[in-house]
Amino acid sequence: MKLDFNLNLTQEQRLIMTQEMQLSIKLLQMSTYDLRDYIENEFLENPILEGNFDFVQEDKKYDDKIDYKEMIKYLEFDNYGSQSYGEYNKEDDVSPFNFISEKESLTEYLKEQLIESEEDEYKKAIVSYMIENIDSRGYLDMSLEDICKELNISIELAQDSLEILQDLDPDGIGARDLKECLKIQLIKKGLLDDNLEIIIDEYLDLIADNKFNVIAKKLKITPREAQDLGDIIKNLEPKPSRGFYTGDEVKFIIPDAAIRKIDGQYFVVMNDGVIPKLSISNIYKEVLNNKEDKNTENYVKEKLNSAMFLIKSIEQRKSTLLRILEKIVEKQEKYFDKGQKYLRPMTLKEMAEMLGIHESTVSRAIKDKYILTSFGTVKIKDLFATGLSVNKSDGEEVAVVNIKNNIKDIIDREDKQKPLSDQAICDYLNEKKLNISRRTVAKYREELGIKSSSKRKRIE
Repeated sequence: MKLDFNLNLTQEQRLIMTQEMQLSIKLLQMSTYDLRDYIENEFLENPILEGNFDFVQEDKKYDDKIDYKEMIKYLEFDNYGSQSYGEYNKEDDVSPFNFISEKESLTEYLKEQLIESEEDEYKKAIVSYMIENIDSRGYLDMSLEDICKELNISIELAQDSLEILQDLDPDGIGARDLKECLKIQLIKKGLLDDNLEIIIDEYLDLIADNKFNVIAKKLKITPREAQDLGDIIKNLEPKPSRGFYTGDEVKFIIPDAAIRKIDGQYFVVMNDGVIPKLSISNIYKEVLNNKEDKNTENYVKEKLNSAMFLIKSIEQRKSTLLRILEKIVEKQEKYFDKGQKYLRPMTLKEMAEMLGIHESTVSRAIKDKYILTSFGTVKIKDLFATGLSVNKSDGEEVAVVNIKNNIKDIIDREDKQKPLSDQAICDYLNEKKLNISRRTVAKYREELGIKSSSKRKRIE
């Protein structure tokens, strides 16, 4: 075997992401809420930065000046979705906040009930530990055996504590799986009988497929009785945590812009008032002019560069989003006039080509961003929809989301005893000049989570 040791020079082009580039991308894809939080942290850490933290809307100063830091603390303390700060007029101004009502924490709700119960403190402590191990669905995400080992308690005591937990509201809380969750709810409603218990234990898959005839034969009851039992089960809640805040949701939305119609023409009005106005402090100019203290000078230069780049990146973020929104308004004028049914096909790639930027830049720029329209707050991403050619003669395209809405409307109105087949839906859409195939109807129906006609059938 021959080994050669040679030195070779090669030249190649390679993009290296600097820290500044990474930060710029990070800021671009931040929601307004996250950006405000980031700016607040930077303001506290960088003495070079000066900020106007008053809430200003469209260069119109409010009578009541509010300290930004105190405002954040105020908002975090409780839910103030209905509060109005300053002279906000719904018709004329863009609201700085469009709150979603804050959902009560499931953990807090359960512990409040536990405190009010008459159980002894020892058992309460065990139940409290169990509450901390409830997952986002409302199920106990830990076996009793593991709990016994962790707390060094008997299985009997763990079982008693579990019963206390499962007796709390909402019904089904603390179940170990779906079957137990459904049974707990039926027990609390006083509805659990032998047939329902058998169906939950053995035939849930048949209930999901509406195979009531099969269930009827197995339980020796009529198909109508089997359907009634299936309806009882379907009306139960598979996720007891629904309606409670579990840490996965955004508490409120701040629109990045408003779309307004003025003299028959739509305009994009950026919601600048919710982003603090940053500037560079003049105090540190003297430090830079003083060449004696080199360490201090270097520190100030570093902070100055950081502050300048932050200000530049925020402006770049705003500029990119504004350009995208202006193109959206240009493309979707009928949508802003008449609503969802008039949404035109528009993809990220098309937008990128119109603006001469990369598709990933468009994707990052609209991520978690919202706009305020005449019919509510809309997620910008929802305005991008793929299209389907429905008229070969003129090349007309319809947004896929609208075709799906058509399919859903047809199925919602069908005779449940004689549900429409995919071919029948296809024929109906073709009559409305939406020329799509049966296979496309089936594909969109499945994406909507709607079952086939045989599984939608109801018994008289």
